[in-house]
Amino acid sequence: MENNNSLFGKCPYFTAQKVFSGKWSILLMYHLNDGALRYGELQRRMDGITQATLTKQLRMLEDFGLVSRYVYSEIPPKVEYSLTDLGRAFNPVLEQFRIWGDKYIASTKNE
Repeated sequence: MENNNSLFGKCPYFTAQKVFSGKWSILLMYHLNDGALRYGELQRRMDGITQATLTKQLRMLEDFGLVSRYVYSEIPPKVEYSLTDLGRAFNPVLEQFRIWGDKYIASTKNE
């Protein structure tokens, strides 16, 4: 069997799992899907996430090329996060997550 690290960039399932391995990754992609947001706004929208975790998750998504960080040259510093073209390409997957999630929620209410 291949070493797991050698599967990154070769196996689409392993690659996707690695890119979205963070607990908050998909929710971050959802919130950024509406447009650029400042750090504080992201933190307010994501109830329960710590500052350290949000920073880590944003950096990870930025490293994978899904999120871009734009720093305005003004004082106090203003930073916005937005999806890259590759990040926006994830939108149909997000929509399928929503559809499946709604079906799952409905099925648990019928039990």
